[in-house]
Order: sequence, then structure tokens, then C-alpha cells
Amino acid sequence: MSEATLHAERAAASVRLERALVALGIVALIAAPFLIYPIFVMKMLCFALFACAFNLLLGYTGLLSFGHAAFFGGAAYFCAHAVKAWGWPPEAGILLGTAGAAGMGLVVGFLAIRRQGIYFSMITLAMAQMFYFFCVQAPFTEGEDGIQGVPRGHLFGMIDLNDPMNMYFFVLAVFLIGVFAIWRIVNSPFGMILRSIRENENRAISLGYSVGRYKLAAFVMSAALAGLAGAVKAIVFQFATLTDVTWQMSGEVILMTLLGGIGTMVGPVVGAGLVVGLENTLATSGFPVTIATGVIFMVCVLIFRRGIVGEIYARWLARTPGSEGAKG
Repeated sequence: MSEATLHAERAAASVRLERALVALGIVALIAAPFLIYPIFVMKMLCFALFACAFNLLLGYTGLLSFGHAAFFGGAAYFCAHAVKAWGWPPEAGILLGTAGAAGMGLVVGFLAIRRQGIYFSMITLAMAQMFYFFCVQAPFTEGEDGIQGVPRGHLFGMIDLNDPMNMYFFVLAVFLIGVFAIWRIVNSPFGMILRSIRENENRAISLGYSVGRYKLAAFVMSAALAGLAGAVKAIVFQFATLTDVTWQMSGEVILMTLLGGIGTMVGPVVGAGLVVGLENTLATSGFPVTIATGVIFMVCVLIFRRGIVGEIYARWLARTPGSEGAKG
């Protein structure tokens, strides 16, 4: 069997598995609020979208950012302030938060993409820490107390988001739209160029692509989607605090993505569900959550080197008829 045919069969098998997982996940999410505490699922969806946005940068572009919490938490502050202080409707506040995160991503990305590897990562971390200290001092963030009592309001002036079910299905709709946007980006010609940059940046340059512009565009898109997740989270929990802009939050989203599997659409969602579920379960047990997540991360690194979903993909592809023929 030719290599091209084998590659096509593997790609088709991967698409079938991904579609099955997505269909199963959507059904589960529709039924979830009737079986599980809705606030917990909404928190999981916000962090899942955050992890998917981060995966767009790491998994498909090959850029590791240590400062994505700045976009997540910054959008939460922008949205919460607009809704509470200015009386904006929730949809306008969320759009403002997303636009603010995109603007921050443009500034940070413009400075960071001039370097590669660990230098790129450290620049993003430094910029995120600068933003953290800005949030500590800025009057509109209300310091360590954060912005409390953010009203959920009425979506488009009609749908009361104070109703838990209305709030849940709004969050679910935002999550699905965000993930679909990432899927379209990844599977577009633009996404193919991002993958080529990840695999061999010098070859992409030799082909005439302006690598810096593509990196910056991917960075801004990732920041905007991370901001969308943060803004929605501010509406769900009705507050924005410094917790969302700390470097620990940046580390947490990296952990979610690695656990689920980088470079996969479903992996970050699974990783976010695992981490958020673990935090929720151990919150009242007295057992340190960081130790538990650290142990799980070590086990996953040793057993699931590609992440949980990444390993499932690899084993599924290994069982395809084309793979067996190649081995024979």
C-alpha cells in the first residue's frame, strides 16, 4: 500500500473517531444540567474553551505561552466592569472583553514573536506579570477584592440569565461556537500554514510565507478566544478576581492541554474536565489539589505520552486496516 493511501486512510479514521467523540460529547453536554450541578458544568465549559484557545497556539502553531491568563482574566475584568459600572447588557460586555483580550494579544504577540523557544515563553510570562500588577493597582479592578456582584442581566433584552438553565445553554452555545471557530481555523488553508510553521519554520519561510504575520494572527486569535472564555466566566460567577490573571492560571491551562492531548480538538476539553472535576471533588476533602493534579500529570506523562485523547487517537489509528497492511 502506498504511503499516500495509508496517510489518507489514517486521516479518514481520525476524522471518524473525532466526529464520534464530538457527537457523544454534545449529547452528554445537553443532558448534563439535568444530571449534574449546572454551575460546575458551566465552569468546566469556560475552562474547556480556554484550553482549546491555548491549544490553537501550542498544538497547531507550536508556540508555548506562559502568559495566557492575562487574556483570560483581563477579559473577565473588562466584561465585569462594563456590565456592573456602565450598565451594559451581558452580550455587549462579553464582546468588549473579547475585543480587549484581542487587543492585548496584539501588543503582547507583536513583542513576543520576535523571539523563539523559551525566550518567547518568558516574554509572554513577563508581560502577563506586568498586567497582573496593573490589575492589583488599577482602581476599576477593586484590587484584591475584585469586582463582585456582577449582574447577569437579560441576553438581548429578552432571556433572563439569572435562570440557571438559560445561563447554562447560553454558555454551551458560546462554547460550541468557539470550538467550531477553532475547528474552522485549523482546517482552513491558514491552519495548514500554521501546521507547516510548527513542523518546519525555516521551510515555511523558504516557501515565501510571512511567518511572523501568521504567528501574530494565531496569537491574537488564541488571545481573543481565551478572552471570550474569561468574559463568559465573569458573567456565570458574577465576579472577576486576581485569581484569573495569576501565573498559576497560565500553568493550569497548560496542564489541561497536556493532559488531554495537544494538537487535538477534543483533548483540551477532556483535560479541562479532568482538572476542574478533580478540583471540585477535592475542594472539601482537605487533600492538596496541587499534589493530586501533579500525581495525575506524572502518571499521564508516563502512560499517555500523547495525552489521554492523543493516545486514544494513536491506538485507534494503529488498528486501521491500512496500518496493519503497512506492518505486514
